[in-house]
Amino acid sequence: MAFASVNVLSILVAAIAAWIFAAIYFTALSKPWLAAMGKTIEQCKAEQAAKSGPAKIAPFVLALVGDLIIGWVLYGILFHLNMFNLRSGLISGAICWFGFVLTTMTVSSAFSGRKPVLTVIDGAGWLGVFLIIGAIIGAWGV
Repeated sequence: MAFASVNVLSILVAAIAAWIFAAIYFTALSKPWLAAMGKTIEQCKAEQAAKSGPAKIAPFVLALVGDLIIGWVLYGILFHLNMFNLRSGLISGAICWFGFVLTTMTVSSAFSGRKPVLTVIDGAGWLGVFLIIGAIIGAWGV
């Protein structure tokens, strides 16, 4: 895939949209997510207070970088399939999520002893991210 032919704006818009979705999604589910982690809001606030400025924002920056990489990869898949449309973007996003993200999360969660509800909450969030990125790039990618 030649970099000159990539619609970088579609990848950037898709990544930002997915990043905003994840912020809203995890904020809305913060109580059950924290409960599944076995933490309280007070514990999280104390952990945040102990971090330096860069350490506080690092997860948010990493999430955006991750969304950009997901967008670039989904763009590459759709480019090689020559199927830039909304339906193909959604299907490709869902297949990548199911085949790579959900399976990896499930295995890691099982071995680390995480509560299943945490995997469900995180997995649904990642599904939303992959569908949003796939939809935007599929519909607007070329």
